[in-house]
Amino acid sequence: MPLIMVTGFPTSGKSTRAKQLHAYLDERIKETSNGVPPKYRLHLISDQTLSISRSVYDLSALPAHTRSANASEKDARATIYGAAGDTNCTANQKPYGHRAVFFRSDALPDKAKEVNQERLRRQQEAKTAGQHLEQDEESEAPYAPENWDNLVFRYEEPNAMTRWDSPLFTLLWDDDEEQTKQTFNSLWDAVAGEGRKVVKPNQATVQRGRDAGGDYLYTLDRETQDIVKGILDQQSEEGGDEIRLPKDPSQAGGDELIVELPAGRKTGLPQLQRMRRAYMNLNRGGIGLEMVGNLSGSARIRDSFVRYLNDAFEREG
Repeated sequence: MPLIMVTGFPTSGKSTRAKQLHAYLDERIKETSNGVPPKYRLHLISDQTLSISRSVYDLSALPAHTRSANASEKDARATIYGAAGDTNCTANQKPYGHRAVFFRSDALPDKAKEVNQERLRRQQEAKTAGQHLEQDEESEAPYAPENWDNLVFRYEEPNAMTRWDSPLFTLLWDDDEEQTKQTFNSLWDAVAGEGRKVVKPNQATVQRGRDAGGDYLYTLDRETQDIVKGILDQQSEEGGDEIRLPKDPSQAGGDELIVELPAGRKTGLPQLQRMRRAYMNLNRGGIGLEMVGNLSGSARIRDSFVRYLNDAFEREG
């Protein structure tokens, strides 16, 4: 199940919308379970569920170096920019089906500030009367005015045009029950519906597999050496040859790879070794060569190296 991040100004209705969404998803999951154990489990995580006080956002009394050390932690809970990038990188490292979804509770700053001021007023009245104001689920604690202003100033609204803020679903403060349900339906279709997008791990963030024998570098060195040797053995003095090499030397009569050498000159060993070293430096991590150690792995290395050589010869003219 994807991670759904609820974002918005402080006191803009995020907690209320999160509870509404939680209730909606819980009902949809029950409807689709058909008497079997549910496919998904819901976890609602917030400052309240983690017992995080509003006072954590007040860093004015701390030394400058302490405020700097806590800036990213503060932003991760209160704003969207840093958390969005971190969340997408984490999602890309996970197996298929994980993704970040953003749900914005949108209210004008003046309206959100009015809510916070009303909470401050009730808190002050209770304090004046010598009473302790219990903060239940429907009445959250207010922010200190300076903290509220600071959080609004630092907040960056998500942008659906950017991949790290997408998909994005927005509910306005005044949206009625029908509009709310339509938005929740669209969100459900995106995260659990039949037409949802399958998110694959990103090659740039996922550790690539290697063979159990640990001979990846040896195989890479051996196969690229063999390609270079085959080119030197077959090319003519005039250059411009098409060198045919077996894709898998262990299989007689199998597929062939073609190296297209530049015309008008002979390709020497120094040039080939330079290209070979560059290719090995690019591929020491095993990107895209998961099956090293068997015939398929060797064939992939040879095919990839030949394509690299052909591209390099074409660029150099």
